[in-house]
Amino acid sequence: MPPGSSAHSDRDGLFEIPEGSRRLPHRVVLLTGPSGSGKSSLVRRLGVPTVALDDFYFDIDRPGMPQRYGSVDWDSPASWDHAGALAALLDLCRESESGLPVYDIPTSRRTGETRLVLDPNDPIIVAEGIFAAELVADLRREDVLADAICLVRPRLSTFWFRLLRDFGESRKPPITLLRRGSSLLRAEPALVRGWVAKGCRPLSPAAAEAAISALLP
Repeated sequence: MPPGSSAHSDRDGLFEIPEGSRRLPHRVVLLTGPSGSGKSSLVRRLGVPTVALDDFYFDIDRPGMPQRYGSVDWDSPASWDHAGALAALLDLCRESESGLPVYDIPTSRRTGETRLVLDPNDPIIVAEGIFAAELVADLRREDVLADAICLVRPRLSTFWFRLLRDFGESRKPPITLLRRGSSLLRAEPALVRGWVAKGCRPLSPAAAEAAISALLP
């Protein structure tokens, strides 16, 4: 193949496949942003098939979990099943269905499994969570990435809505929620820069909603 060509070999290395020829009926929109930035609210308004990437957290007692402040660091990608999330999204794009874990955040454990089956007319799946940017390169390589978005809004708004949610759902002990919330408030600009560097484009919730709506029939 001439240098610079956009074609690439299939997995057996036998044939050259032009870029885009593996296009499948479903593609993925990755949606990330700081915890509390409104990711879940946005997908509820859109009403599109959604994979909550937080359900791919590992159980709290898994050996080797990352630690911070004397407990598991749930903001570290090492606390999360990257390979499992990727496999589920690829199954959805290729087979139109996949088994997804059900995760209970207060107890930090998987409690079961559900099955998501896509309608043939669903062009996109939204995969939302703080680790969505970890999947940008993988999904782009598989030709199933429709968009990658990072929600941004004023930090104090995110801090406030995060606390309201976490206290309302009794996600963790109050002191843990306050400590984590304060840490995330300080870290937010660097987090956003990191997600953008991995391929996500920063958009306000309103702009993100418009961008995803434009992909729908």
